[in-house]
Amino acid sequence: MTTYLLAGGGTAGHVNPLLAVASEIRGREPEATIIFLGTAEGLESRLVPAAGFEFQVIPRLPFPRRPDKRAWRFLRGWRGAVSRVEQLIASRGVDVVFGVGGYVSAPAYAAARRAKVPLVIHEANARPGLSNAWAAGFATRVAVAIPGTRLRRSTWVGMPLRAEIATLNVIDRRAAACRRWDLTTDVPVLLVTGGSLGARRINLAVATLAPQIRAAGWQILHITGDRDAGLVTSNQPGHVVVDYCDNMADALAVASLIVSRAGSSTLAEITALGIPAILIPYAEGNGEQELNAAPVVAAGGAVLLRDALLTADSLWAAASPLLNDRDVRAAMSAATSTVGTREGAARTVDLIGEALTQSLRSAS
Repeated sequence: MTTYLLAGGGTAGHVNPLLAVASEIRGREPEATIIFLGTAEGLESRLVPAAGFEFQVIPRLPFPRRPDKRAWRFLRGWRGAVSRVEQLIASRGVDVVFGVGGYVSAPAYAAARRAKVPLVIHEANARPGLSNAWAAGFATRVAVAIPGTRLRRSTWVGMPLRAEIATLNVIDRRAAACRRWDLTTDVPVLLVTGGSLGARRINLAVATLAPQIRAAGWQILHITGDRDAGLVTSNQPGHVVVDYCDNMADALAVASLIVSRAGSSTLAEITALGIPAILIPYAEGNGEQELNAAPVVAAGGAVLLRDALLTADSLWAAASPLLNDRDVRAAMSAATSTVGTREGAARTVDLIGEALTQSLRSAS
């Protein structure tokens, strides 16, 4: 019986792929032991136990950016965290470590290296994070979600998707999903989402354009995000505003076109399902969202609109040709499907299996 240690967390972009991988492992090996490693503060502390998996906690250790007192505290905490994971690997007989980057993964990577157990990492963004960039030098296998990601010895597998997305039949699901929001099944729907927290610039631009979008013969499902709850309101039929969606499979099933940020998870879902998009990458951070979007845009599956240029007028200029031309949207749908995959979880677990096999051969 194989024991897997899965490390990562903090955000849904880390936790959901880990859960998808764990579910794929469980489906293949019902008797396998699957242990999650995360922090008490992250989403994983709630989502992992709710999914029925064992959860082990280590302290959150942000990397220091300068040599000050925090750096010394980090070093002490780092040694303790690595030792804690190494003891866990030994006591539970962990056969392989899998991580998705971030604060939680780094100590697990170091412990796997010291314990000489195979290590597989997955990078979700086109610009790798610090933990994965470091671990790629010694990992047994390196998986990436975005084609062209620059990590040594990497293999493209796509993003591990939740089963409800990976197996979603849009045609079968659409009618019931439309009824959920009182949308008309034979009228196209523009899905607007800025992620779980929302995107104020997108929300305000779409609110301004709502009458024009409706006049073009479209409905709108507008997910504002918790942070902008109440910012946009509507009492018009066919313009549904919600601050949170607890079932994105239904939201994606109704979408004929999507306006969204370009987070790796969102991109993985829309490319897997073949949804044409207007992508407005988040401008903060290290610019990874625009890099994430580049393969989809290059394939012709999405239109890119930079956040700095976003106004109601610029969004209308990007959207109106798509709203008015079904053939263009169909071509974009076919193009975006060439970039994504529904098999990310299966391919990732295949790669983990390769790492285990290599380890067994080396030991024999």
